[in-house]
Amino acid sequence: MSPSRPPIRTAVAALAVLLLALAIAACGEKSEDGNASTEPVSLALDFYPNPDHIGIYEAQKLGYFADAGLDVSINAPTDPAAPIKQVAAGQTDLAISYEPEVMLAREQGLDVKAVAAIVNRPLTSLIWLRKSGIKGVGDLRGKTIATAGIPYQDAFLNTILGRANLDPDSVKTVNVGLGLLPALIGGRADAMLGGFSNVEGVDLKMRHKDPTVTPVDQLGVPTYDELVLVAKGSAIHEDPEPLRLFIAALARGTAAAVSDPEGATKALLEQNPDLDPKLTAAEVKATLPALSQASGDEPFGAMDENQWREFIGWMRDHGQISSLPSPAQVLTEELLPGKIPD
Repeated sequence: MSPSRPPIRTAVAALAVLLLALAIAACGEKSEDGNASTEPVSLALDFYPNPDHIGIYEAQKLGYFADAGLDVSINAPTDPAAPIKQVAAGQTDLAISYEPEVMLAREQGLDVKAVAAIVNRPLTSLIWLRKSGIKGVGDLRGKTIATAGIPYQDAFLNTILGRANLDPDSVKTVNVGLGLLPALIGGRADAMLGGFSNVEGVDLKMRHKDPTVTPVDQLGVPTYDELVLVAKGSAIHEDPEPLRLFIAALARGTAAAVSDPEGATKALLEQNPDLDPKLTAAEVKATLPALSQASGDEPFGAMDENQWREFIGWMRDHGQISSLPSPAQVLTEELLPGKIPD
């Protein structure tokens, strides 16, 4: 290829950036009263503000959403399962959810799709403490395992036990809801399944509990995108531009957080003063490498259709869903940065 001519991929990316800049400029046009007009966009988190949301709050603090002509409102749910249902009902424009929840929503006939990965690998982990004497999954026989009572995570546990040739009846499970850490630390359980490696795993290390933390995809469960951004299917087709601009601004916020962890931690603490600063800084440090970022030919938020296809099959084979949707039915990458709109 002639050195005077840029590669086709570079030219396409440059065109996409130009289109995005034009869209942002259009969103920032002044209204009749002379003020810059903004498009309201509502986002429902999956939980209270925590390090998983670091890119969102960095984008908000640094004005990246405003730069894109968006007025973003961020809401935390009381029920982590509610946001995806709110998207389907048109009560919020976007929500943070989980790949398994997207499949469950489609099974229920909800009009939702994943539009970007925020964390593109499992954080959900099997965790035990050194004092338990457990050396591996095979040592769980006769032990008590705390769970959050989430059905697909119970299926995770059955897969993990089966890989170690353990019958599910050979262990005792106790549903502790959100009380995973107290159950493990207090001795009510010998191990727990459902905590995140970058949150509960870090918390236990900071307490000097010497935990063993193993993400479920290292124990036989197919890999999946832990956190995804979800939108209503009809909105993707009828009014995609605010969604596209949100994801582009989120990509900027995520890159800024990776470049400045201290500043990103401060932005998060401003949103949730109840967080412990020292623990939060450690959790942010553990979270940043897991955030979905643009790399090589992949744009920010990219989702692997083959990976989703395998996980969909696992969900069906383990009785979590009865249908077998194609990846195209549950996700789209058409809103990601660098993707040229049709």
